[in-house]
Amino acid sequence: MLYSSAADWRAASHKSVLVFGMSGLGKTHMSNLLRASGSWFHYSIDYRIGTRYMGEYIADNAKAEAMKVPFLRDLLMSDSIYIGSNITFDNLSPVATYLGKPGDPTRGGLPITEYRRRQEQFQQAEIAALRDTAHFAQRAEALYGYPNFICDTGGSICEWVNPEDPEDPLLNELSKHCLMIWIKGDAAHTQELVRRFDRAPKPMAYQPAFLENVWQQYLSDNDCSEEEVNPDDFIRFTYARALAHRQPRYETMSQWGITVTADQVAALRTPEDFDAMVEGCL
Repeated sequence: MLYSSAADWRAASHKSVLVFGMSGLGKTHMSNLLRASGSWFHYSIDYRIGTRYMGEYIADNAKAEAMKVPFLRDLLMSDSIYIGSNITFDNLSPVATYLGKPGDPTRGGLPITEYRRRQEQFQQAEIAALRDTAHFAQRAEALYGYPNFICDTGGSICEWVNPEDPEDPLLNELSKHCLMIWIKGDAAHTQELVRRFDRAPKPMAYQPAFLENVWQQYLSDNDCSEEEVNPDDFIRFTYARALAHRQPRYETMSQWGITVTADQVAALRTPEDFDAMVEGCL
């Protein structure tokens, strides 16, 4: 690990961490807390994906929808208006909206082939954004003078690495530059995440093999065609299975760094609280 002991962490004048785990367990809370202190640079993987690697896809998709409306089409064709996404750290909806949901087009669903294509785009974008971590850690200090750095990852990071392989190139690269921190939830947290998702289902990125398995299972269980799939029902069906699929992958990834609990993260109020939490885990 980047810091081999509590003493190493305490003595470090420049601290660099990467936080991972399921969305909703406190990654962004932790990142916002540290950023607000003025001495931590917050590198959001999802923000980087939406602005650098998928920004054109997102804007073109919005333009394609606008071109279906004659009034807007005329304005676009005459360069009288422009369309772009307004992504912020607190509003990453354009990325999720572009990913979409598969199923019945009359309910806002995408054909499964198009859905798979967008999933592949997101996978490549997330891997690229993760590979930019070292660059941003160096840039944060060299350009802006931030002594400390936190990489706030998306929930799907575990889908693109093999944590059991000590030679995994992405994990080796990330752990070389950051202390890896897993936010671990318990059964109660999982139930709350499922309840929250059920109230407002949101698009997610999935490992291709996992997606294919749950897609075929849904079609079989509901005896329906691809065009008859209820998009929201499908992603609700998939979410709890995705949690169960990811949990052992996160747990294995935790061997590359340290583990904190969601309750510990929720209790953080100051950067000093964060330092003490990490120190206690080393």
